[in-house]
Amino acid sequence: MQLAGKVVIVTGASSGIGAAFSRLAAEQGAKVVLAARRKERIDALAAELPDALAVQTDVTDFDQIRALVSATVERYGRIDVLVNNAGQGLHVPIEHVKLDDVEAVMRLNVYAPLVAMQTVVPLMRAQGGGAIVNISSGTSRMVLPGVGAYAATKCALNQISLTARAEWAADNIVVSLVYPSVTQTEFHASLRAGSFAGNPRFPGHSAEHVADAILEAIRSGEAESVIAHG
Repeated sequence: MQLAGKVVIVTGASSGIGAAFSRLAAEQGAKVVLAARRKERIDALAAELPDALAVQTDVTDFDQIRALVSATVERYGRIDVLVNNAGQGLHVPIEHVKLDDVEAVMRLNVYAPLVAMQTVVPLMRAQGGGAIVNISSGTSRMVLPGVGAYAATKCALNQISLTARAEWAADNIVVSLVYPSVTQTEFHASLRAGSFAGNPRFPGHSAEHVADAILEAIRSGEAESVIAHG
């Protein structure tokens, strides 16, 4: 899929990967719907873009996801692409992980994308197809002490995504996964719990680098795009 003229919803659009991809999509000619909790940020970003709609959205409130989809259809009449980017980390050894934290991160990283997909799929099917990109994590493909609970949420997202890809293929709805490595964003400053010291030998990819991978996934329809560490 090419993005010119397409309607694209991006969650977690107020900063980092979400903001970078929103700008890139707009450069490609897309009509971008910016979804995030921080209204002032998405309002400012929408003002930068040629045709954008900012919808304050807390994706852990599933009614707000449905309202986001309704607002998009009311404004643009269709939804061509959904990028489920909103997420949060949890960097705590398994022995000390609190179930309340796991439940909160699971709601954001797994349940919210699932509800968003379920909400847009009937619309995409009726219009003849669409693309969904779910942002996973490279940690879901490795055993990395300290991030097991977070990685588990992304493993769940991976399985849901790949199964949805198979189930919706006949409807021309293409579901893809993008697996970033460490990225230079606010992500590690807003963990649900724990901390991340980083690796001075690898400062991480830019948000724009990950945005390029998301765009390529939409263009190619590939199932998985792993952004290598290093």
